[in-house]
Amino acid sequence: MFTGIVEEIGRITAVEPSGDGVRVTVEGPKAVSDAAHGDSISVSGVCLTVVDQGADWFTADVMKQTLDMSTLAGVAPGRAVNLERATAAHGRLGGHIVQGHIDGTGELLEVRPGAQWRVLRIGLPHELAPLVVDKGSIAVDGVSLTVSAASPAPAPGTAATDGAWFEVSLIPETLTATTLGALEPGDRVNLETDILARHVQRLLSFAAPDAPALREAAFAPAAPAAPAPHAAAAAPTEGGSE
Repeated sequence: MFTGIVEEIGRITAVEPSGDGVRVTVEGPKAVSDAAHGDSISVSGVCLTVVDQGADWFTADVMKQTLDMSTLAGVAPGRAVNLERATAAHGRLGGHIVQGHIDGTGELLEVRPGAQWRVLRIGLPHELAPLVVDKGSIAVDGVSLTVSAASPAPAPGTAATDGAWFEVSLIPETLTATTLGALEPGDRVNLETDILARHVQRLLSFAAPDAPALREAAFAPAAPAAPAPHAAAAAPTEGGSE
């Protein structure tokens, strides 16, 4: 589990074929400063497992599914990547809950510079658009960001298209401390939508199950009380009078 707060910019130093995947070596002194075999490190948003390491590098296997879903497809030595160690359970959640499980990739459509910030407009697959909400959280290349604008939902009765987009506003610290400051229109980025939104979408995709029957008598509705019988006429006294 990660928070989307990048700790350092690392660099791919070697890529070797490994079955239908690849084995990558990443230079990242801070990332491996306290790492051990089997630890998780986020590489531009992709959770990878350390299988070998040195003083300032680590090696990880990237399987085919990950290559198909992320920008690590076609990765080559020299590429800069964002690195973050898995968060400690007692640590602060500085960004938001990030799993390192990429939903897909997006394309940088536009860069609008500002006086102290930079706005990026990123296109995304239409199936991910419902999971992105204005002022919500999203991880872009492993960086926890707040959505500052999002494309409108399709009008009722119209089909979704691939024209969906969202915008994020980057402060100077994010521009210099991550790889996002070097992006140009046409570049592709890894996207991980908010985990809560994904769970809600999954739940809504199923029909609501029937409510379980309440079999215990204690939970059964109480039967209506029987009306009280009319009082019998009083027996006459011995004298024949009431």
